[in-house]
Amino acid sequence: MIRNLKELYQYRALLWALTARELKARYRASVLGFLWTFLNPTLNMIVYVLVFGVIMSTSVERYPFFLFCGLIPWVFFASSILGGTTSVSDRKDLLTKVRFPAQVLPATVVATNLVNFLLSLPLLFLLGALYGDWPSWHLVFLVPVLLVQTFFTLAVTYLLSSLNVAFRDLQHIVANLVQMLFFLTPVLWNVETIPAIHRFGLDLTAEQARDAMLYANPMAAVMNAWRDIFYAHAVPAWQPLVAVAGVSLVLMWISSGVFERRREEFAELV
Repeated sequence: MIRNLKELYQYRALLWALTARELKARYRASVLGFLWTFLNPTLNMIVYVLVFGVIMSTSVERYPFFLFCGLIPWVFFASSILGGTTSVSDRKDLLTKVRFPAQVLPATVVATNLVNFLLSLPLLFLLGALYGDWPSWHLVFLVPVLLVQTFFTLAVTYLLSSLNVAFRDLQHIVANLVQMLFFLTPVLWNVETIPAIHRFGLDLTAEQARDAMLYANPMAAVMNAWRDIFYAHAVPAWQPLVAVAGVSLVLMWISSGVFERRREEFAELV
């Protein structure tokens, strides 16, 4: 894992060059260009607000702002996972070059979506301002939460990208799993609404059920932290985030090992 991270730092100039090229190429032929960075999550938010905020009449206050606080970081995660899974298998043009560092490819996808996430934050602040909800000092927690999410996302992306080279069905499985995880993660709904569970052999209070969700689903802990920062203006619960950081370290160690063992096969399999 340490070697992989050191090589990423060593090739940081190449990583930035590929990220910049990807950002320019993403909307090169479109009329609106980088405005799609704002329009994509905004259009999704409008649809979800109509369904859950109007038709289903959710009781969550300032629901569009509540939804956007979770939707933007989720788009960062989902886009990185979906794009990262095929980042190695789709780049035969680069992998067949002599001594090309393959580990840069998944990192480029994550870095590109990270930039898009940061560019979307002003839109989040603007939406909050429309509701009279201004950022508070809790923004100091933005960096550590972002680091935890980025490291977790990078670890998952490394593992999936290395496995997808030999098992191409994985990219379709991942697409379905990400869609399922979206509804199991508190993006559209509030984790505080989880009720007590007294079925399936379980006997959990509402608080125990919420804790189980936050610890069993790493992205639930991350989404809840973003809501604490932007929506509730509270200090994020640190225990679930520490658990996510621990899981990320273990997963990165495993992912780096798998990636390193399979790297020599990439050029032949793609």
